[in-house]
Amino acid sequence: MSNAARRSRLSVPEAPAPAAISGHNGYCETHRRPPMTSFTIYHNPKCTKSRATLALLQEHGVEPKVIEYLKTPPTAAELKAIIGKLGITPEELVRKGEDVYKANYAGKTLTDAQWIEALVSHPILIERPIVVSGNRAVIGRPPENANKLLAK
Repeated sequence: MSNAARRSRLSVPEAPAPAAISGHNGYCETHRRPPMTSFTIYHNPKCTKSRATLALLQEHGVEPKVIEYLKTPPTAAELKAIIGKLGITPEELVRKGEDVYKANYAGKTLTDAQWIEALVSHPILIERPIVVSGNRAVIGRPPENANKLLAK
């Protein structure tokens, strides 16, 4: 008698697909995140915190899309979307220790639109690194903040 006939006769089902295996919920069991979740990191390779955040993601099996934002700055629309995902104001994304901030913006009250314009004009002012996954984002300061996106 063939194995298929035995299974049929004994009512033993075929081997289940991985998603149907008991305890498997479609998530990467090691890292507790959906396996196909995409990540993007706005990265400055000269920044220690940015490098550490990228390494943390990679240690968790994530190969994010890396955008070196000083070479390829985000547009105003992209920044608005990122800021929305971060749940902060544009001013909260500004690196206030930078010379360009001190020379041009320190002590000034700007609208959100003006801060976005400043960030687009001077991407060095963008706090880094920023990790985006789906409709959520975090600033990787400290790098462990990225764990909030890894554990869903």
